[in-house]
Amino acid sequence: MKQLILVLICFIFSISFLSAQQERPLKDAKETLIHGAVKLETDKIFNRLVEIRRNFHQDPELAGHEVNTRKVIKQYLLNLGLEVDTNTYGYGIVGILKGGKGGKKIAWRSEMDALASDYPDKVAFKSRKEGIGHGCGHDIHLAIALGIAEVLVKNKEALNGTVYFIFQPEEETFAGAKGMIDKGLLAKISPDEIYGLHVSAFPAGQIIVKPNEMFAYQKRVRIKLKNELPAVEAKELTKKIYNFLSRASSGSKPWEIQSAIDPKLGLMNPNTIFKDYLVMDRNFTTYSKNDQFFMEAYLYETNPAKLNTIIPGIKQVIEDSHYKNQLVSVSFIQENPTVINAERLTNKAIKTIRNIYGEEAVSTDYGQMPFFNDDFAYFQQKVPGVYFFLGGSNFEKGMIAMNHAPGFEVDEECIRVGVRSFSSLLLERLNRE
Repeated sequence: MKQLILVLICFIFSISFLSAQQERPLKDAKETLIHGAVKLETDKIFNRLVEIRRNFHQDPELAGHEVNTRKVIKQYLLNLGLEVDTNTYGYGIVGILKGGKGGKKIAWRSEMDALASDYPDKVAFKSRKEGIGHGCGHDIHLAIALGIAEVLVKNKEALNGTVYFIFQPEEETFAGAKGMIDKGLLAKISPDEIYGLHVSAFPAGQIIVKPNEMFAYQKRVRIKLKNELPAVEAKELTKKIYNFLSRASSGSKPWEIQSAIDPKLGLMNPNTIFKDYLVMDRNFTTYSKNDQFFMEAYLYETNPAKLNTIIPGIKQVIEDSHYKNQLVSVSFIQENPTVINAERLTNKAIKTIRNIYGEEAVSTDYGQMPFFNDDFAYFQQKVPGVYFFLGGSNFEKGMIAMNHAPGFEVDEECIRVGVRSFSSLLLERLNRE
């Protein structure tokens, strides 16, 4: 009897093992078909997305004024059959895509606002509004988000869960994300994960990401003194503070932001100069008010453990410079949180995209970008999230997607890469877990 039971157990185990072995290739084949369909759908709608991007580019709206931008987004989402929620902060809007089956909830965030800018616009589809332009690439972000929504709608029955497309206003003023959270957005939709991207000066379509901090910690420091300092003394004091605080690896210049895309110095090189630094404004803003003298400057620190040493260090420099009796206070007057990618989620995202589109599809970021930041950080404080850089430059065509800089121009091919890569990522995140 015991021998018969053992035989039966072995037989059942063998059948289960063979079934599992047969099921795996079938599942792989199904996934290959799905991601093949994602690529085909992306190619099919690409020209339309380019047109939508150009329309946004020609009609830019400043933070807090994204009226027409929301109108266009709303109609597009409704045409796709998504639920739409405009009961959120400012001119924000959320598109809701429910899959064919229940499951986890994922959010994708894109920004809506443009910049006050007088930089010349090189493209034929220039901004029609004087002094306002999409010099940061948010028009690209909007086109990608709408493209992802459309691709996923076509694969709705294959989705196990819900995707929330958050179109956020007022990113440039660092107010929109916090405003949406304070008004209860995350409590309403309760996402398990959140994702977003920013077009950058890397080669078009190149995805760059890493766990943990993507940017340096940004602070604005204010020094308050009794009585005004003569201009020469003020300049000398700020120079001493700058020399005391600034830190960089030998011979490197992490304040030269154009080096971020350099193959030898930039973020994609393990020996990048954009790690372990503190850079700050060389020229402080100085002014007098109510018989007091103020000096202010932005600084960017990569190491959070060293943030608490900055104010005591400044005080020491002032005291050593014989201004102890004039010192009123040293304080941070602006301390925006920085983008910090959830480690486990980031590693899974990297692996997923590489498995589908190849190892070269995602490059590792080895540093932290100075000067820039994103209020996506507020979402990450509440929900595990991943924030990607997506390259937008085409050096052969002379197109350099350096944000907030003269001559900012984006190769629209990055829209195609963004839509297919992140549509596939969201599909896998919903269906794998």
